[in-house]
Amino acid sequence: MTRHHDTSRRRLLQAAALLAFMPASHAQSFPSKPVRIYLPQPPGGAADRVARVLGERLEARWKQPVVIENKPGGGVVIGTQATVRAAPDGHTLGLLGSSLSINAVQRKDLPYDSEKDLLPIARIGYYTVALVAAADFPAANVRELVALAKKQPPNQLSFGSNGIGTSAQLAGEMLNHMAGIQLQHVPYNGAAKMYTDIVGKQIPLGFAVASSAESFVKAGQLKVLGVTSLKRSPLYPDWPTIAETLPGFEAVNWAGFAAPAGVPRELAQRQANDILAVLAAPEVAKVMAEMGIEIAPQGPDEFKRFIHSEIRRFAEVTKPLSGGTN
Repeated sequence: MTRHHDTSRRRLLQAAALLAFMPASHAQSFPSKPVRIYLPQPPGGAADRVARVLGERLEARWKQPVVIENKPGGGVVIGTQATVRAAPDGHTLGLLGSSLSINAVQRKDLPYDSEKDLLPIARIGYYTVALVAAADFPAANVRELVALAKKQPPNQLSFGSNGIGTSAQLAGEMLNHMAGIQLQHVPYNGAAKMYTDIVGKQIPLGFAVASSAESFVKAGQLKVLGVTSLKRSPLYPDWPTIAETLPGFEAVNWAGFAAPAGVPRELAQRQANDILAVLAAPEVAKVMAEMGIEIAPQGPDEFKRFIHSEIRRFAEVTKPLSGGTN
């Protein structure tokens, strides 16, 4: 019995040593095959361009192909679920954004747990989101907009967004909540038609990624009433924040990489280090700035805490997001 006990103990110790070594081994051997990045957005948009810019740099760094696979649909659920269901070996990542946090609060039908089934790897940063209006809209800033809305019946004024459950809609709902007003939400399938309708006086206001609105602003067709970040964007320093009128207002549209839960810790940190190193390259920073993205990198632990705080904040300040018609 003593010999059997000693043998069992030795095997347990050997197994423990092997398990302790395995994560580092995974990190050292990664990647051993092509890496797939699932993007829950269609081709051609800002997120698609971000994925391809970073994918090219990671491919050069990892010496393996990095394949971008667009999986739009279901309010980003289809692409997110593909990431969740992938093998946790580090060779599948999802490029996710604010809709992950919003869906966690607003949707009860998700086929995954937004926190437990995903492992945050690295946050990239924020898209600057702007509240825009037609150039001749009677309010010149958020303070005047709030005063105008309070003089009119609820839902008399409306705001557009690029869809239900997006960070743009959330920004409008937060504006309603914090200012004590009621603007009616009008969802669009993308921002292009929304800009046309604002310029054409079909709707008065809209929230959208600043880089896509910039050409209309420069042409004098739209004006910016405020941006949704807590502090002024270094990319658009002349544009005021909504928080300058409503202290504490913040509704950011973030982007970052996540992996299926179960990826070894050391491998997740290795991937994060590589992603953050790519983000630090001057040519990448230049491209990101052109797309209106403020780089604000985070590693796994900090990014996990950030997503959790976003979910809690959304739950506190929003009711189920309203719909509307175009």
